[in-house]
Amino acid sequence: MTSSHSASGSRLASRLGFSDRVFVGPSARRLAREVEAGLDVIESGLAEDLRVADSLADAAARYLFEAGGKRVRPVLTLLVAQLGDGNIAPVIDVAKAIEITHLGSLYHDDVMDGADRRRGVPSAHEVWGNNVAILTGDILFSRASQIMSRLGERAIRLQADTFERLVLGQMHETIGAQPDDDPIEFYIQVLADKTGSLIAAATQAGIIFSNAPSAFEEPLRVYGEKVGVAFQLLDDVIDLSADAENTGKVPGTDLRAGVPTMPYLLLKTDTDATSIDLAARIDAGVAEIADGADPAILDGPLAELRDHAATQRTLDLARTWTDDAISAIAPLPSGPVREALTRFAQTLADRSS
Repeated sequence: MTSSHSASGSRLASRLGFSDRVFVGPSARRLAREVEAGLDVIESGLAEDLRVADSLADAAARYLFEAGGKRVRPVLTLLVAQLGDGNIAPVIDVAKAIEITHLGSLYHDDVMDGADRRRGVPSAHEVWGNNVAILTGDILFSRASQIMSRLGERAIRLQADTFERLVLGQMHETIGAQPDDDPIEFYIQVLADKTGSLIAAATQAGIIFSNAPSAFEEPLRVYGEKVGVAFQLLDDVIDLSADAENTGKVPGTDLRAGVPTMPYLLLKTDTDATSIDLAARIDAGVAEIADGADPAILDGPLAELRDHAATQRTLDLARTWTDDAISAIAPLPSGPVREALTRFAQTLADRSS
């Protein structure tokens, strides 16, 4: 293996979260080179697509892009596109549009959740205020729509359907489960809409716009949605043990803001006295924070939740979703694409360690 071959495999593996052992054969090395080459084009293209004539809008629009990120969604689009015509122009464009949509959603999410950091830097609303952050997200959604419009009706419909689900997911998370809703099922649907839908769009688009066999589209849509749910379930676990210095997140950010996560929801299903007491203390702390108390009052209860069986059950649930994602892509031909997608799903749980 030449150094350039090894470097491509290592970079791609790093983006997907696993070792590069999956990229050891000639076809796998070729796959890694193709995906990395496509990603280079996407990265430079994003830098141009995010430029805005207005100086304030320009700085805000490029802020989170320049803060970094693994570009998982474009990587998945490029990866599955190798089942078709590879890195052709429509694939590059749709991957850019999906990543811009993701970036736009981050601006909105951080305002809604009151998160003060993102990707190791202050959140956009901490820099420019809520109004500018929300409007910047709107600009990014507009840019993504412009790109999709050049790809035809199928792309426009994919973007519109995905965007609707993103909004509904955020709306339902904000409103919360209603008395007739099962809280666990309700939350899973929120995750499927907020996170799964965009990852599903990324994998689905890689098939559609590379002219790959249409029979692969539905398996990859299902794979993307299930991986997205698993990803977010694991993020709920990470949220309880986040190292602010390394991750840019304060532990328990979501719960401190009154946003339920799966460990908390599963804790609420337990009927033993210890669990009931812990849930009550978390609820009381959230209410006090909403009234202006120091968020640090939840440090102790959240540390207890991190070590509670409910958090382990969340990990187990996430593994069920990753197993289902792997099963969904059984119709794909054996080879480096399916192997990479399988390894990506299998190693998601490593994010929680």
